[in-house]
Amino acid sequence: MGRPALAGRPLSGDHGQVDQAAALALLEQGDLAPRAPRLGGMARAEGVVIVSERFWAFAGTDGSLREGTMPSTPNSLRAIPLARGLVRLSASLSPLFRRQGVARKRERIFLVAAIVTPLALAFAPSWIGLIAGLVTTVALLGWLLRGRTLYLHGAEHRAIAALEERRLRETWHGAASPSRFSLRCGTNFAALMMPVAVLGGHLWPLPATAFTPVVVSVLALALTMELWQLVQSVPRLARVVLLPGLGLQRLTTREPRLDETRVALTALAAVLRRELSHA
Repeated sequence: MGRPALAGRPLSGDHGQVDQAAALALLEQGDLAPRAPRLGGMARAEGVVIVSERFWAFAGTDGSLREGTMPSTPNSLRAIPLARGLVRLSASLSPLFRRQGVARKRERIFLVAAIVTPLALAFAPSWIGLIAGLVTTVALLGWLLRGRTLYLHGAEHRAIAALEERRLRETWHGAASPSRFSLRCGTNFAALMMPVAVLGGHLWPLPATAFTPVVVSVLALALTMELWQLVQSVPRLARVVLLPGLGLQRLTTREPRLDETRVALTALAAVLRRELSHA
C-alpha cells in the first residue's frame, strides 16, 4: 500500500490545504507502526506544531499546513554535558525563529527582544531590571495565552499520547480521549528549572558581578536540560519529580474540542508521513 500524500508534495516550507482523508490514512499507518518517532510540539493561537528529531509540521485551525526540517545537532556537541542541552533547547525553537517557520517577522522580533532584554539590563539599576522583567513577563504571558492556545495545547498533548498508545484513528473519530497532560510538556521543564535557578543563585561560589545573573541563568538552563533528560528516561521517577509541572498543566491546558484535536493530529500525520518515508 502506497503512502498517501498530504497537502501536496512534502516539501520543506510547502503550504497547502489539508486532505483529511489522507491524514486519516496516515494515522491508521501510525497505529500499525511497530516503532513510533519520539514527538514533541507547541501550541499557538492559530494552530499546533508537532516536531520530531528531523521534521516539524504546523497545522492551522484554518486548514492550512506548513512543513519544515529540524536543524541537526553536531555529533561532537551531543557528547558534551551542559552544552548538548542548550543546543537541543535552541533547536526545539527552530520552527518559531526560522524565516520559513510558523512565526511572523514581528512576532520573531518580539520574542528575540523578550530574550535579549533581561541580558541587556544586567548592567542597569535593579529597579529598572525589576520593572522591565515584570513587563516582559506580562507580555510573554499575553502572547502565550492568547486565543485558543490553552485548548490547542491540550490537543497537542492528546495527539502525541494517541500515537504512543496507538489510538490515533479512535482519537480522530472521538472514540478515544488520551490524556491532555504530558510528562514532556514545557510546563514541566519550567517548573523543574525554577528551583534549579534559585538554588544556583544561592550557591554561586564566585563574587557577584553584573554578569552573574546571566551566567547563572544559562547554567540553570543547561543543568535543567541534563536533569530533564535523566528524569525522562525513568517514567516512574518522572511522575514524582515532575508532579508540580503536571499540576501546573491544569492551568496551561484546557480540554480541547474534537476539531482542535484533529488540528493537532493533522500536524502529527504530516510529521509521521515524512518519518515513514525517511525510514
